[in-house]
Amino acid sequence: MTHWIAALPMYNVTPQHGTLWRALLRDTLGEFARRAGVRERMTLLDEALGDLFALWRSPDLLMSQTCGFPYRLLGLDKQVHLLATPRFNAPGCEGAFYRSVLVVSAQAYANGATTLAACGGLRAACNSADSHSGMNALRHSVATTVAQSARGARFFASVSFVGSHLNALRALAANEADVAAIDCVTLAYVRDALPDMLESVREIGMTAAAPGLPLIASRTVPDAHAAMLRDALDHACTLDPLRAKTLRLQGFSRLAPADYAIIEQFAGEARAAGYAELA
Repeated sequence: MTHWIAALPMYNVTPQHGTLWRALLRDTLGEFARRAGVRERMTLLDEALGDLFALWRSPDLLMSQTCGFPYRLLGLDKQVHLLATPRFNAPGCEGAFYRSVLVVSAQAYANGATTLAACGGLRAACNSADSHSGMNALRHSVATTVAQSARGARFFASVSFVGSHLNALRALAANEADVAAIDCVTLAYVRDALPDMLESVREIGMTAAAPGLPLIASRTVPDAHAAMLRDALDHACTLDPLRAKTLRLQGFSRLAPADYAIIEQFAGEARAAGYAELA
């Protein structure tokens, strides 16, 4: 008997969001088991996960969510099924595509950092070096919107990797950093549930759009079961309208793996502009 594992770790911005995502996952797996007639054991992992790359690469993975950067640039697309991409009702989202919001601290804004070009020499906070929304999208924006003479070899005074978008917002609020790029869905969740976090943060623009964070399954999952998982996601989304509203979830799109090539394109355009590293 196969022992499948599943977890949705990417948008647990607050405990309430984590509970709702876990409930949606539970409903999805229940519907999948009914459709597939399977008796395999399915374990929902706790949202406080350790090594996400180990989870995403596990041959026992029935469902999880990853970021487009590891999916496309770190080889994950060769090891997993692309199941679906969520569609959100949030500023910056367009169907299954999303953007990052460029934000600065209120102090930096008052000192003139009202555009990305004006952020040269400031301190950047980034959730992680393998994030599209926090790193790749910001790097691409600097490479494509800031004049070469302003960018140079280093644009920011420093770049700190702080572990999460919430930590980046905290760093701005504490004047420990000046600028960051925040996933627009995460920012909408913060605006809904933690508005005080944004009192000393100002929005100055958005990055280019890219496909949203994909839901994935191991390639060991049969194709027929992957198709049933997609249908089960659609079913689970409709079960609880209030849950979907709180999660700003409108449904799931079925993109092709090739649609995520734009994330790799962003990295290539930054390299071509002489800005291969966020710095």
